Amino acid sequence: MQKLAVIIALLVATALSALFALKVGAVTISWSQLFLALSGASADALWHQIIWELRLPRVAVAFMAGAGLALSGAMLQTVTRNPLADPYLFGISSGAALGVVAAITLFGVTSGLALSGSAFAGAMLATALLLGVTVSLRYMQSAIMVLCGVALSFGFSALSSLLLYFSDPQAISAVVFWSMGSFARAQLNMLLPLALLMLVALALVFVFRRHLSALLLGDESAHTLGVNVKALRLFVLILSALITAVLVSICGGIGFVGLMIPHLVRLSGYFNSTQLYPISFILGGLFMMWVDVIARITLPNQELPIGVITASIGSVFFFSLLYLRQRNQQG
Repeated sequence: MQKLAVIIALLVATALSALFALKVGAVTISWSQLFLALSGASADALWHQIIWELRLPRVAVAFMAGAGLALSGAMLQTVTRNPLADPYLFGISSGAALGVVAAITLFGVTSGLALSGSAFAGAMLATALLLGVTVSLRYMQSAIMVLCGVALSFGFSALSSLLLYFSDPQAISAVVFWSMGSFARAQLNMLLPLALLMLVALALVFVFRRHLSALLLGDESAHTLGVNVKALRLFVLILSALITAVLVSICGGIGFVGLMIPHLVRLSGYFNSTQLYPISFILGGLFMMWVDVIARITLPNQELPIGVITASIGSVFFFSLLYLRQRNQQG
């Protein structure tokens, strides 16, 4: 009953945070104007456009980005039995960045669906190479997957740097802006496909929650319990890569969310392994909405990069975590 109350409290906090995120920004809207615009009763076309065409897509994409990255991180931390695993650890983000760099430097693409498609293609290329290497080794061991992901990340970063070295300053600035992360490209037509992807991913995790929990006991124990360890690990990797690739192609580079949120849920010691996924999903979305609010209101008439804020929070979080662990060990 207490855990259900926590979930309800998180959902209520998410709804209230979403309303607040719709209200604040470069143009502050009163609560009455907000509710009138949401209900369609407002006769002011400007308020309607600000809410429905600018802020609502942005807030929804921010929630789904945080939720999807947190869910991906929780899954990867389970299948690798590494609490510090992250979707970006497997080279997916570097692959997406290479796709963007190639599109900008080689084809002159600077925005729109083509840029998002290039990021998605690069991310899926990284996933295909990771799967190809691990499958060729005939044993999808978690340590091997992590090492392959790190190697691919360095390789893609080197290729991106090489392309940028021969490109013009305008292309470099476009790549830097994209890599720092932003929800400014959010549009209404993105919401339904993203929502369907998140719901399907959450439903699949719910279906295989017992199999994922068995992996925490070790590969041999999970196999004894009837779990096809290789197939499950492959399935989780593909699903996490798909979620991350879609989000990176829309939002750019946003780090630490998939690493920090599931780790924070585990540190609470309040939820079991099967409850980790929905709690991380909700908490990740809530966290990212507030990060977007901070990005929009911190500086007047300017917007801070999302990736800079998440990286700053993540670094402080882990320094604090290391300090607390050191104190506990000394105690």
